[in-house]
Amino acid sequence: MHPTLRNTQNSLNQIDLGAFPSLGIWIRAARLRTLPLSVSGIIIGAALALDTLVFDWLIFIMALLTTVSYQVLSNFANDYGDGVKGTDNKDRLGPERGLQSGEIDPKKMRTAIWITSFIALCLTTLLLYTSFRTDLEKISFFLGLGGLAIAAAIFYTIGSKAYGYKGLGDVFVFLFFGLVSVMGSYYLFSKSVDFLVLLPSSAVGFLSVAVLNLNNMRDVSNDQNFGKNTLAVRLGSRKANAYHAFLIVTPLLATLLYAYLSGNMYANFIVLILSFPLLAHLKRVWGRSSEKDLDAELKKIALTTFFYACLLSVAINL
Repeated sequence: MHPTLRNTQNSLNQIDLGAFPSLGIWIRAARLRTLPLSVSGIIIGAALALDTLVFDWLIFIMALLTTVSYQVLSNFANDYGDGVKGTDNKDRLGPERGLQSGEIDPKKMRTAIWITSFIALCLTTLLLYTSFRTDLEKISFFLGLGGLAIAAAIFYTIGSKAYGYKGLGDVFVFLFFGLVSVMGSYYLFSKSVDFLVLLPSSAVGFLSVAVLNLNNMRDVSNDQNFGKNTLAVRLGSRKANAYHAFLIVTPLLATLLYAYLSGNMYANFIVLILSFPLLAHLKRVWGRSSEKDLDAELKKIALTTFFYACLLSVAINL
């Protein structure tokens, strides 16, 4: 064998492939099961645009891709933030994360966060150009909003002043998963504001916060030990249960009000359909024998939110 080829082969043989996490590990760290929740608001915003004849497929696809990039960034950042702080440990009741398992080291996760942030920024810019073209004023405003979304995704658990450790996560989830997601996406299509859209926006926002609250109630003991003062930690078990009931019932009331004010009678049927599983969910939450029982409810409420978005989208366009 030629000496150059032999040296190259020896160098390749010395590479520790185990140091490079596989694609499967990164997919698990991205937590794809959270994506249906993150796109629910976009689906409703698009349905409202379709109803008012301002829908655009390219804007819809770009909005979905942008939202997914934000969600993956948030998941990577949460993995890193809770991992380096030690909050993700053997006592945590949820699924094992990348840093916690040791499958991804902090340096590689930081790199992934930077790369995902860049991708999210690029997708945001392309989305805004697709929607607004040369309207620099609107592009600048929404680009700033996109920057805030990226910052919110990163600093939820990262840094000494991480707002998720101060009980502010619920506010940001409501704003970005609810108001910004639905009203923002609708504006990208219509270039106008309809304050009636606040009602479905709030419904999606509260259901999204319910998912976060379930997560926080499940991990309340471990979070308290590591100084992660989520709202569930601050409220205590009984008040957190009452707060959760508010998060589940309010979307139903908001949908009823939307049906009345918009004259859309079909939206009433959504409340009828979803009342039974949501009230059964509340019964299971209140009657749980341990915090571990809440783990199964997380996926149910996330999928219920997605189901709600799909049903409301159909109702809007009937």
